[in-house]
Amino acid sequence: MATPTSKSFRCRVVTPTASLLSEEVTYVQLPVWDGSMGFLPGRAPLLARLGIGELRLTFADSSKGKGGERSFLLEGGVAKMQGSELLILAEKAIAAESIDVKAAEAELAASVNPKPGTKAEDTRRAAESARAKIALGRRGGGI
Repeated sequence: MATPTSKSFRCRVVTPTASLLSEEVTYVQLPVWDGSMGFLPGRAPLLARLGIGELRLTFADSSKGKGGERSFLLEGGVAKMQGSELLILAEKAIAAESIDVKAAEAELAASVNPKPGTKAEDTRRAAESARAKIALGRRGGGI
């Protein structure tokens, strides 16, 4: 269990197809269904439903070198903070550095004119995802 003097905690990011990350971090900001939430060492246990948006990680310094930051686009899932570990089970996660802004712009344009029979919720979610990809892709988010 994390102690009040801990300077970092383990963060794992897992999708249905891959384990993307398991690193020591000093801060995590993630999108929850109704906004954004930050995590520091010593955080009380929590279970949260994820939304669509940027996952921002600040890495701890290690024997491998100075920390840094990295971002991912998350789309749904859950996050569980327990002890000194934050487990993020994401429906979908894309590293910021791999986002293709032009493809995201095309996705946004397609969501404006959905195919007949497309559910309104699916259209809204596609547009929200495309907007988040565009914003994150333009800003970047690598170490």
